[in-house]
Amino acid sequence: MAAFAAQSKSVAAARQGASLQLAAPSVRPAASRLHTCFASASLRAACLGQSVVAPRSRPAAGRRAVSRAQRVSVAASAGKYDYDLVIIGCGVGGHGAALHAVEQGMKVAVIEGHDIGGTCVNRGCVPSKALLAASGRIREMQNAMHLKSMGIQVGSVSFERQGIADHAINLAKTIQTNLKRSLEALGVDILIGQAKFVDNHTVKYSLPGRVDVGGTVTARDIIIATGSVPFVPPGIPIDGKTVFTSDHALKLEWLPQWIAIIGSGYIGLEFSDVYTALGCEVTFVEAMPNIMPGFDKEIARLAERVLIKPRPIDFHTNVIASKVTPGVPGVKPVLIELTDFNTKKVVDTLEVDACLVATGRAPYTNGLGLASIGVDTDRRGFVPTSEKMEVLDKDGKVVPNVYCIGDANGKYMLAHAASAQGISAIENMLGRPHVLNHNSVPAACFTHPEVSFVGVTQEKAEEMAKEKGFPLGISKTSFKANSKALAEKEGEGMAKMLYRKDTGEILGVHIFGLHAADLIHEASNAIATGQTVQDIKFNVHAHPTLSEVLDELFKGAHLDKAAANSSHAAPPKAKQPVAA
Repeated sequence: MAAFAAQSKSVAAARQGASLQLAAPSVRPAASRLHTCFASASLRAACLGQSVVAPRSRPAAGRRAVSRAQRVSVAASAGKYDYDLVIIGCGVGGHGAALHAVEQGMKVAVIEGHDIGGTCVNRGCVPSKALLAASGRIREMQNAMHLKSMGIQVGSVSFERQGIADHAINLAKTIQTNLKRSLEALGVDILIGQAKFVDNHTVKYSLPGRVDVGGTVTARDIIIATGSVPFVPPGIPIDGKTVFTSDHALKLEWLPQWIAIIGSGYIGLEFSDVYTALGCEVTFVEAMPNIMPGFDKEIARLAERVLIKPRPIDFHTNVIASKVTPGVPGVKPVLIELTDFNTKKVVDTLEVDACLVATGRAPYTNGLGLASIGVDTDRRGFVPTSEKMEVLDKDGKVVPNVYCIGDANGKYMLAHAASAQGISAIENMLGRPHVLNHNSVPAACFTHPEVSFVGVTQEKAEEMAKEKGFPLGISKTSFKANSKALAEKEGEGMAKMLYRKDTGEILGVHIFGLHAADLIHEASNAIATGQTVQDIKFNVHAHPTLSEVLDELFKGAHLDKAAANSSHAAPPKAKQPVAA
C-alpha cells in the first residue's frame, strides 16, 4: 500500500500540472548568428559522419568572435584552471554546449560516464526514430486499400525483426561515433567516468572498479548536463524481458502478441505505433482521465480517432497499475492489477504477454555530490536552476560558476531544448545576458501521422485570455484542403493557431498530420523572433507543398479592427538577445 500511495501522490502531482515559466519572445543580434551557425553545421556534419574543423582563417576555433576583454579572461583562467569549461554529461545538451563554447574560444572538457550522445542518441530519439521509420514502411506497404487508391498493388509483405532491431542499434552507434569525432576534431577533451563535485570549480571523476580511469579537474565554469533515466513507479518490478522500460524496448528483442503500455504520452504513443505496425496488440493503462494527457484536447481527440481506434489498441483511463507481476515469455503472462485512481479499489486485472512502462523520465542527478556546493535537488531529483541556467543553492542563491541544462533541471525535457539551454548558459557565463524563451521550443511525437506543437494549448490560452482580459483568436485548417497531402492520400489532419486578437501575438500552434514535426518550425521560429500574425500572414509558400497548411492557418487569422488599424499592434519587445 505504501508503494501504491507513493504512486498515487506522483500521479496526483502530475494532475495538478506545473505552470511553465515563459520568457518574453526575444531577438538574436546578428553578431551571435555566426556562432550558432557554426555549431549547427558541426552537429549536422557529425550526423553525416564528416570531420568538423574550424575555419582555417582563424588561429583557433571562434577566437575572432570573442572580444579582447573576454580573450584576456579566457587566457587568465587557462593559467588558473585546467579548463575554461567542464561539462558533466555529453548528451545532445552537453554536445551543443561544447560546440558553442569552442566557437567562443574556450578550452573545454566533457566528462561522460556512459555513452557519448546520452539518452537521445543511444536510448531515445535516434534509435526510436529508426524503429518508427522501418515499422512505418511496413504499415504503409501492408495498407492494400491505401496503395490501391493510387493504382499500386503489392504482394505479401514480410519483415525480419532482428533486421529492424539492427537498423536502430547501428544508427545509434554510427551517430555516437560521429559525435565523438566532432568533439575530438574541435579539440574537446573527453574524460571517462562518473563525476562528483569537490567545489564549484573542481570535479572528481572515476569508474567503479577501475583504478586506471579517473582523476580530478578544475574549471572556471562547470555545466551539469547529466540527462535523465526512465521513471518507474513504485510497485513495478523491471525484469527487462516481460516488464521493461523504453531502454529495453528499443532493442526489440522479441515481439509480444499482446503488450500493455503504462502511460500514453510521447513514449507510449510512439511505441504503440511501432508495435501495432509489427503485428502486436496494445492496451494503454493511463492514470489521467483522458488518453494522451498533456496534448491539446482537440488534437488529442483527432489523434485518438486516427492513431488509436482503427488499430488493435484499447485503453483504460483513470486507473493505476498498482501491482505488476512479471511473467515468462511464451510461458507465463504478465499480471497487471488496475486500481481506480479515485476510489483506490482494484477494478480489473490484465493478463498480457509483456508490459512497457512509459511513465516519463526522472533526472539523473544522484551521486553528483551537490551537497559540496550547497545544493539540494527537489523531491523529484531536479537541480534548482535560474532562468539563466545558473544553479541555485539551498537558499535560492546563485552558486557561482555552476550551471545546469537539459533534463537534469526539468524545465523542458526535450533534447533540442537541452542544446538551446547549453548555448544560453555559455552566453551567460561569457557576460552576455540571455534567457531562452521556452515558449518557442517545439515538441513532436513521431507517430504516423505525426503530432507537433509549440506554445500553449487551447485550454491554457483560454485561461490566459480570461485572466488577462484579451480577446483570443483561433485559426484552424485541415490537411484535406492541401494539394500535396491529397496527392499522398494523407488528408487526415489539422492545424490550429492560438493568438491574441488585440496584438497579434502568437500563443501556440498545434499540428496533427503528415510531416507535422517538420512543419512546426516556421511557427516556433515566429514565436522566438517575436513575429505577429500581421507579420507572418504575408509569407509566401511554394505550391504544392505541405507548408501551405501553415499558409492557410496564418491567412485565416484576423485581428480586431481597432488593433489591425493601429500602429501599436506590435509584438512584445524582446527582453533578452537570443543565441539559439
